[in-house]
Amino acid sequence: MSLTKRTLAELIGTFWLVLGGCGSAVLAAGFPELGIGFAGVALAFGLTVLTMAYAIGHISGCHLNPAVSIGLAAGGRFNPRDLPAYIIAQVVGAAIAAAVVYIVASGQEGFSLAGGLAANGFGEHSPGGYPLVSALVIEIVLTAAFLFVIMGATDRRAPAGFAPIAIGLCLTLIHLISIPVTNTSVNPARSTGPALIVGDWALDQLWLFWLAPIVGGIIGGVLYRCLCEPQGDTSASPRQQDAATA
Repeated sequence: MSLTKRTLAELIGTFWLVLGGCGSAVLAAGFPELGIGFAGVALAFGLTVLTMAYAIGHISGCHLNPAVSIGLAAGGRFNPRDLPAYIIAQVVGAAIAAAVVYIVASGQEGFSLAGGLAANGFGEHSPGGYPLVSALVIEIVLTAAFLFVIMGATDRRAPAGFAPIAIGLCLTLIHLISIPVTNTSVNPARSTGPALIVGDWALDQLWLFWLAPIVGGIIGGVLYRCLCEPQGDTSASPRQQDAATA
């Protein structure tokens, strides 16, 4: 598959991730009496990955996340030369989706960007008031765990065809844990889309939501490669290279 087609798939997939995840947080989470709440938002993020993994996993690997792409490269599952194209496509897809969410949400009377448009934050911009250190630790640890699950679920020794389910449920669990801490990033592209529209504090704090997920992604990818890859065989099978990853 050409790099152009793969990056277009990543753009579409990341658009779906941010539209579904951030859109549910902005439009449905706090809806009076019938809002889906934290659990609903967590499930929405997981479902975006699960559905898109089956749709484009065979095209691009369905990373939808710069930290995943970088972590897979560190784990020997992705060609580092393709990283710039993938990351640009992911960020563009996230930005377009955030713009769509904003256009829809701003149609409601009384809407204000003061609500954050599901942007990630720490300190006074954390849903639970958690400080920078808490945000840094949770984002690194959860992204590392995410990459570890992705690497394991797409291992050629794992049951074929179930990777999207495991990975989607893992992302759901990650959100259940950390929405109160940072609004959950584990994905620099997902953080960048809303931050570009909110501006101000969201852009000021965006550095953490690039740094922490990338560090965590590298840790998770390298950890799986060191502990679980067969010795003397770090090459990926065709299924590993093309399997849905996140």
